[in-house]
Amino acid sequence: MKNDQIFRSGLLLLAILLSFAPLRAQDGSFSLDQAVDYAIKHNLNIKNSQLDANSAEARIGEIRAAGLPQINGNFTFTDNLIIQRFFLPANFADPNAPADAPPVAVKFGVQYQGSASGTLSQLIFNGSYFIGLKAAATYRELAQKNITSSKVSVAEAVTKAYYSAQVAEERAKLLDLNISRVDSLMIETKAMNVAGFVELLDVNRIEVQINNLQTERQKVQNLIDLSYALLKYQMAMPPDEPIKLTDDINSVNIDSLKTATAQLGTSYESRIEYSLLNTQGKLADLDLRNIRAGYLPNVSASLGYGHNNGRDSFADLFGSKWFNNSVLTVTINVPIFDGFTKKYQIEQKKIAIDKVKNSQTLLKQSIDLETNQAGITIKNAFATLETQKRNLDLAQEIVRVSKIKYKEGVGSNIEVINAESSFKEAQTNYFTALYDLMIAKVDLSRARGELYTDTEK
Repeated sequence: MKNDQIFRSGLLLLAILLSFAPLRAQDGSFSLDQAVDYAIKHNLNIKNSQLDANSAEARIGEIRAAGLPQINGNFTFTDNLIIQRFFLPANFADPNAPADAPPVAVKFGVQYQGSASGTLSQLIFNGSYFIGLKAAATYRELAQKNITSSKVSVAEAVTKAYYSAQVAEERAKLLDLNISRVDSLMIETKAMNVAGFVELLDVNRIEVQINNLQTERQKVQNLIDLSYALLKYQMAMPPDEPIKLTDDINSVNIDSLKTATAQLGTSYESRIEYSLLNTQGKLADLDLRNIRAGYLPNVSASLGYGHNNGRDSFADLFGSKWFNNSVLTVTINVPIFDGFTKKYQIEQKKIAIDKVKNSQTLLKQSIDLETNQAGITIKNAFATLETQKRNLDLAQEIVRVSKIKYKEGVGSNIEVINAESSFKEAQTNYFTALYDLMIAKVDLSRARGELYTDTEK
């Protein structure tokens, strides 16, 4: 009885846990925004950019550390195994020694020596150091903008891959409907052939149509597999992970999209490439100021304090009194003439600044061209989609009428097959036009700098 109660309690606990556990299908469901967010968190290029940002932070700390007090300690022990002798005149030790007496070899030093000291040094003034402090914030800004640039590229790739998979899925659904519809026509035609109303040739023609549709369906299925593989790659998702797209491409409001993309104006500052160039311009200007700071004097100070001792006995070395010593040093380094080295360095930095300005002008022209091209492309895409939608509606109506005529005996089997083929082609053209429109929308958003906004600062 007790074991039965334990078993029931275990089942109840398992049921409670399962009720809170999310389904696997839900785990693999992604809207477009969720797919982009997933890619932002897992893409290796973005992770590398973030590592570069961490490296930049370490570089900033290194620059700042140069202006902090530097403290060093030193301990030295010396055992003079053979004490060096110095040669002195004989009368130095004995004033009564004859003038021609040989020099006397005298030991100069003791057997054991020791010293312990500490040094404190501080940078007081260095123009390059203070310029480096100002550049630290700019380095951080550049690193963060590089991360944003990587995120924009990833968002663009994921969005296009997402739309590609959606369109392939929709084409597969329509082909399945076409196959189902032609299968029904095959059944009706076979029945009419048995009744003697149509020839066997009509049945064979429909069978050929079905075979073609099934072949096309397999091609589209291969395209779906490839599209999902590409999407997972862009998202940095493991290839064996399940994924389901929750957005419906058919729910896109074409009129709202047309209104949103009607204005072609753009702000250069909204483009991450332009923002990066601005930051690079700041760094180029700081490089110039750093070279000019080399004309200023450098001032530093150093304070040392220590003890030393020397004895002929090792025991006496540590048992006797050690003598103090201290030194204060102030160094002023004034540059006077460097052979015009800094002059030519300044000329190089000015050229670098001019190149950045030229790159900004060129990028503005490129952004204007991209925006205009994207605007024209999306206008053409809207027109093409409207045309293909009308063609799709007409082709669907032709299929309906041709089937009615065929059943009533006033139309031919070939007319129905041709109508089905035209309908399938119209479907393909429509979704191709829809895909081109969505890609044009992505390109326009990228040109305007609106594709992805980094909210993590």
